[in-house]
Amino acid sequence: MMITTATLIGLVWKSALIAGLTLALLRLARTRSAGERSLVAHVGLLALLVLPFATMMLPQWQPLPTEWAAAAPPVVTTAAPVAAPADDAAVSAAASVPATAETGQSLSVVLASGSEFAPFFYLVPLALLFAVMLLAVLRLFAMRGRAEVLVEGSWLSALAEAQRRMGFKHGTALLVSDELRSPISWGLLRSTIVLSPKAVQAVGEAEAIIAHELAHIARLDWAKLLASRAACAVFWFNPLVWMLARESHQLREEAADDAVLMADIDGPDYATLLVGAARHDNKAALMAAHGVAPSKNSLKRRITRVLDASLKRGPASASWVLMSLVLLAGVTAPLAAFSATAAQEQATAEQAFAADSRTVAVAARQSALTSSQSAVASRDAAEDSAAQAAASSKQLTPEQLISMRAVGVTPEDVRQMQDDRWSVDAADVIAAKATGIDGAYIGQMRRLFPGAEVGEMIGAAAVGVDVAYARDIKAYFPGVNLDDLTGMRAVGVDSAFIREMRKAGVVLRDPEDAIALRATGGIGRAARAAIPEPPAPVRSPAPVRPPEPARPPAD
Repeated sequence: MMITTATLIGLVWKSALIAGLTLALLRLARTRSAGERSLVAHVGLLALLVLPFATMMLPQWQPLPTEWAAAAPPVVTTAAPVAAPADDAAVSAAASVPATAETGQSLSVVLASGSEFAPFFYLVPLALLFAVMLLAVLRLFAMRGRAEVLVEGSWLSALAEAQRRMGFKHGTALLVSDELRSPISWGLLRSTIVLSPKAVQAVGEAEAIIAHELAHIARLDWAKLLASRAACAVFWFNPLVWMLARESHQLREEAADDAVLMADIDGPDYATLLVGAARHDNKAALMAAHGVAPSKNSLKRRITRVLDASLKRGPASASWVLMSLVLLAGVTAPLAAFSATAAQEQATAEQAFAADSRTVAVAARQSALTSSQSAVASRDAAEDSAAQAAASSKQLTPEQLISMRAVGVTPEDVRQMQDDRWSVDAADVIAAKATGIDGAYIGQMRRLFPGAEVGEMIGAAAVGVDVAYARDIKAYFPGVNLDDLTGMRAVGVDSAFIREMRKAGVVLRDPEDAIALRATGGIGRAARAAIPEPPAPVRSPAPVRPPEPARPPAD
């Protein structure tokens, strides 16, 4: 399904209606058992998950009269009629007509560009929430791989007894992991119960804990938990959906509590177990699994229900299941197909298509007009070039005019290449334009080097001499000419090289010294010459041994 702004707006109010209606039904059925109310809550969550797919697959349904819906604003596209110009005056007049269609559509363009980001803002939180849920599921299975099989006889006996009382026939893995603070369970075909080491020590509570977790497995609560997380991810923008998901989680726990009490577990003892387990909650770190430990917000409500013997307990009846499914189909299908502006959307689409067709036709006509204007402007430029060159005291030949026209010489190029102090001939203009040198460069270089020829400037530009480089070098060598500047640039002499040489004590008298020093790799020699040799170490004189004392003569 293509996600558009209109689609998101429809999902907002339709999901709010479904979630609000489900919460209202839960409020009305507050005297029913937890199992029946849990079924209603999960039917509402299932309707929310079906809503986007039903909206895509079902045909649009518009039960309201057409006049009740707000009329879509007409798409107006205006364009001034453009005729083929017969002469230059007609071309000039046609070029001055303002584009009124663009002005009239500016607001629509701004609104359309803003709505393009709506799908992006919707998909980013959706992807993040699904990624968090996936990581939580992967963490469960990774923890199962690290957990150890519980082999204590008391717990295995409690598991067998709870399965017998609840009529549970599927195999269940009983594990222990030191990564947990309280027991949890998950799975569908291969269900798993994982205990914490502290829970394993509480042998007296084994039957109640096992009965609670088996109730979650028997009621397929793990699938319901993942469905509620998916609904929150798809409708993350709707607070009513989050409220419904939180209420459904509470009802799953209450239904599991009822299953424990129906298995002949003492109510006050089980309430004491809930109070003790609440102190060792897993802090929502494993949100993809159910646990016996209640959160701080639901502890009071669960204990009150456990100790109230007058409450109805038990699973939902067949009639209650059938009524919930009928409610699901009866509300979701019409709501998904409902559209208050189906006719207007179709009319708007047709108008937009017609407007696009007219816009294409206008664009083609404007393109033809632009081509005509370009041809006229080229002709005028050639005429102005010829007139300007003739006014520079030389008569242009037909070959020169053809060459100037071929390389694209304009009157502005001629004006930039000359001023009151000097002029250029046609050959200079053609050569400069052919090599990609504009008139501004020639004019600025002639102010720095008044006697330079255009050919010298072309050679300088070819090696990368620009106006800034010329000014830097003239600051060190005021008498440098354009030929020297070209040679210095060719071998890599720049202002940084000159400063480095001067710091090293090398005297550069003229540009030729700099060129020669750079060409012979003088940087390393100059740097080595500037570093004095360290003095030779002074050797200390050898120590003088004192004379040995004379030995006395032998007897």
